[in-house]
Amino acid sequence: MTGDEVLELLRESGAQQEGHFLLSSGLHSSQYLQCALVLEDPPSAERLGRELAARLCQPPEAVLSPALGGVIIGHEVARAAGARFLFTERDPARQNRTTLRRGFALRRGERVVVVEDVVTTGRSTREVIEVAQAAGAEVRAVAAIVDRSGGAAQFGVPFVSLLSLEVPAFTPAECELCRRGVPLEKPGSR
Repeated sequence: MTGDEVLELLRESGAQQEGHFLLSSGLHSSQYLQCALVLEDPPSAERLGRELAARLCQPPEAVLSPALGGVIIGHEVARAAGARFLFTERDPARQNRTTLRRGFALRRGERVVVVEDVVTTGRSTREVIEVAQAAGAEVRAVAAIVDRSGGAAQFGVPFVSLLSLEVPAFTPAECELCRRGVPLEKPGSR
């Protein structure tokens, strides 16, 4: 599956959106990728998961994703790789820190791949990596449907994506759309 094919799948599903968006990173952008719209179609989700799993250097024992955006694609990567699947959540009782809940636990030395839908700055991904490392697991790679950083996001492990884009994102103070008074939408889960 080429990057162009992934982009076309995103466009056909309505996942690629134009407007004025507040990203989970706190930055503003004129483009948003609502991957839930492509992942709502089970055959598309399965295909994207298979494609990501095939790009991993070695099969993981577990796939770990952040809720909510990474859950469906993470599950599909785990299924394709024959691995178990877990997800992290923000815990309000712990100052909204990312953590494993619901009885999920990683084993010491377990080979883990962190899977996201979209990476922009990599902040959420790094939080998930920290959770895995704190549990003693070995994070071997990061995978995402889309790398919005254009290759700038780094995690200290191999990072694979199906599509790499350089989509401009701005601080609120630098945002031209804010200056023009365009209403801000907050579609993310954070």
